[in-house]
Amino acid sequence: MTHPSRRKFAHKLIDAAVMAPAERLGVVVDDTREMFRGSGELEPGKAMVTTAIAMSLAILCLLGVLAFHFPQYLTTPELRAKYSVDLLRQALFGALLMAGALSLGNLILNRQRNINIAAFVLVIAAVALGGSRVPVGNFPDHTPYIGLDWFILDLLGSTLIFVVIEKLFPLYKGQPIFRPEWQTDMKHFAVNHFIVGLALLTVNFLLHHLFGWLVRSDFQQFVQHIGFVPQLLLCVLVADMAQYWTHRAYHEVPFLWRFHSVHHSVKTMDWLAGSRQSMLELIATRVCVLAPLYILGFSEAVMNGYILIVGFQAVFNHANVHLPWGPLKYVIVTPNFHHWHHASDDIAIDKNYAAHYAFIDYLFGTAVKTDDKFPAHYGVVGDYMPDGFINQQLFPFRGSTKPAEPTA
Repeated sequence: MTHPSRRKFAHKLIDAAVMAPAERLGVVVDDTREMFRGSGELEPGKAMVTTAIAMSLAILCLLGVLAFHFPQYLTTPELRAKYSVDLLRQALFGALLMAGALSLGNLILNRQRNINIAAFVLVIAAVALGGSRVPVGNFPDHTPYIGLDWFILDLLGSTLIFVVIEKLFPLYKGQPIFRPEWQTDMKHFAVNHFIVGLALLTVNFLLHHLFGWLVRSDFQQFVQHIGFVPQLLLCVLVADMAQYWTHRAYHEVPFLWRFHSVHHSVKTMDWLAGSRQSMLELIATRVCVLAPLYILGFSEAVMNGYILIVGFQAVFNHANVHLPWGPLKYVIVTPNFHHWHHASDDIAIDKNYAAHYAFIDYLFGTAVKTDDKFPAHYGVVGDYMPDGFINQQLFPFRGSTKPAEPTA
């Protein structure tokens, strides 16, 4: 007959064996959640850099595998025709290898163990789902989709390019990559990319139905016969003039400011800061800026060039970057120029509206005269914007504590 104390001990061993995996999973989840909630500089000597890289790549790899499985629903039609599937497979394989190696190495060295367990599990899940060998057969076009591929490519490209530039030429040298509220702006970044299909569909519908009657094919033919470089410069100028007056209206019309204040509420400027926007403002601005380009009928090559320029400047001009621009600062919009637009200093209120050509603001008397000083504070005056993606999207409909006069 078994002694009662021995039976109790055996039960404890069984309970421990059963609870250990569940408790371990809970600790792994808690530590991973805490990592994504945190902000500040990554501490040296604690493997946080390699852990962050491993986790980021693991997540992106899993998303990439899902995009291979469901390309008709998760990829952008305009990008599909330009993909090299073999190159994408190689990139996915390399990212899986790197994420797996970094997370496994940290596990062996017992560094940031719980977070690296989560990263390694994600890598295993991606490989189990087919990894870089997922077959891609024929699939239907014209299906509803979200821009998962655009999110992955732009996030990787922006991180590799702009984070490096920010570290090489920083405006604020002590500013960490994971600065306060980066989580909120990453959600804006993701959603803006995921709804690219809906946004394009909405913008195209509004352009054709609101401005189609203004189109004249003979005038469009004339515009399209202008040389590529002057046509591109003209296209950017037309777009920026539309951007200037649309942007100025957002500041000077109180109702519109309620939407635009979401963008201005960011208090730390970096490559991710420009992503914070109201979705309704994003669509309305695209319609106002693209309408004159649609009416004038710039060539497809020029429009592609414009899209590259606006895509780069939209990120770069918000970046934590300082370069010696010389006389160019009076011609084109630079990070220094646009940072003053986001400043809450008195001198910067309702200034520097242009997105591409700085001389437009000098022409209309709305340029900040700073003598190369830098802003002391960013954000909306009064700091009344709530944190969180959903709260900021709902903010324009809940009323505003905005001061009596428009703020920058």
